[in-house]
Amino acid sequence: MSDPVSDPDRPGPGPTRTRTRCRTRTDPDPVSVSVSVSVSVSVSVSVSVSVSVSVSVSVSVSVSVSVSASSVRVWSAVAAKPRRMPELPEVEHTRATIERVAARKVITHARVAKDPIVVPDGHARVARALRGRRIVGVERHGKLAWLVLDDGPALTFHLGMSGAWRFPDDDPLALSSSPKVVDRSWPPRFWKIELTLEDGAQLAMIDPRRLGRLWLRDDPRAHAPAGFDALHELPAARAFAARLSGRRGSLKGLLLDQGFAAGVGNWIADEVLYRAGLDPRRDVRSLAPEEIEGLRRALRHVVRTAVKVDARKDRFPRSWLFHVRWGKDRDARTHDGERVEHLTVAGRTTAWVPSRQR
Repeated sequence: MSDPVSDPDRPGPGPTRTRTRCRTRTDPDPVSVSVSVSVSVSVSVSVSVSVSVSVSVSVSVSVSVSVSASSVRVWSAVAAKPRRMPELPEVEHTRATIERVAARKVITHARVAKDPIVVPDGHARVARALRGRRIVGVERHGKLAWLVLDDGPALTFHLGMSGAWRFPDDDPLALSSSPKVVDRSWPPRFWKIELTLEDGAQLAMIDPRRLGRLWLRDDPRAHAPAGFDALHELPAARAFAARLSGRRGSLKGLLLDQGFAAGVGNWIADEVLYRAGLDPRRDVRSLAPEEIEGLRRALRHVVRTAVKVDARKDRFPRSWLFHVRWGKDRDARTHDGERVEHLTVAGRTTAWVPSRQR
C-alpha cells in the first residue's frame, strides 16, 4: 500500500501549501479503489494606511472507483455479510468428509500454494512430506484437525474465518461467508493445497481471507487448545462445576475461551446461553449450582444437535436463536416472538433475549 503525503514543513517557493493523500487497496482479485484529495490554501496580507486581507481557499476532491465483476462477488461474500465462521460442528463435518473420501488411501500428488502466511512451513517441504504417504485417519480437537499419515508428521489445519475443504462435484457446507454461487472450477479459487489420491479422488483446501493455517506437526494434540473438546470430552456435572471454580469474568467470555471449552465459537456461545436462560454479561462466580448444570446441559445439547445434522443450518431446530441472530436486525424475534437484542460482550457481537436470559 502506498501512502504518499507531502511534508507541510518542507521549504517551498511561496506561502502556498498543497497536501495530497492517495490510498490504493489491492486484493487477490482485481479490485482497486483510489481516493485523491487535494487542498490548496493561499493567504496574502498587505499593510498600508488601511489593512486588507484576502483569503482564497480551493478544495478539490476526486474519487475514482474501479471494481471488476469478479471482485463484486468476492466482496459481497467475504466482507459485506455477517460472519458465520467455522466452529466445532463445521470442522467436525470437514473431518468426517475428508475421512470418508481419503482414509486408507495413498497421496500420489500434492500441490501446495506458495503462501507463507497460510503455509508457514514452506510449500515445498509440505508437498514432499505428503507425497507417497497413506492417510490413516482424520482427527480433531476443538477447531483444530489433522490428517494422520502412515509415516512422518501429520498435516494439521485450522480453517480460520473462511477456510474450507472442497471436493469436485460436491456441494460445500454453506456458511454466511460462502459465495452465493458455488464455484465448480478445479482447482477451486483461493486453493492452498490440492491432493490427488491413488484412486483419482481429489480434495483441496481453500482460504480466501488467508486466516487459516496448514502445518506439519509430529504431535498435533500438543498444539491443540487446552480446553476439553465440547463434543467428545464434556465433563460430568461435578467435574464441570469444578472447572468453573475460581474463574471470573463474563459467561460469554468463559464459553469463548478455548482453554475452557475447545471448539465453541460466537454463535454456539450465544445459543448455549439462550438455551440456558443466562445473561451473557453475568459473572461466572454468580452462578448457582442448578444454573451451572443448566449451562452444561445446554452446551451438550447445542453441540450434539449441530453435529448430528451435519452442521446444516437449514436442519437446525426452528426454535434456535441461530436463525435470527445475524445482522443486528432491530426487529428480530425468536420463534416464540421474543425480542432479540445485540450488544458487545468479551469483544464479540452478542445476540441475546433479555426477557428470557437473566
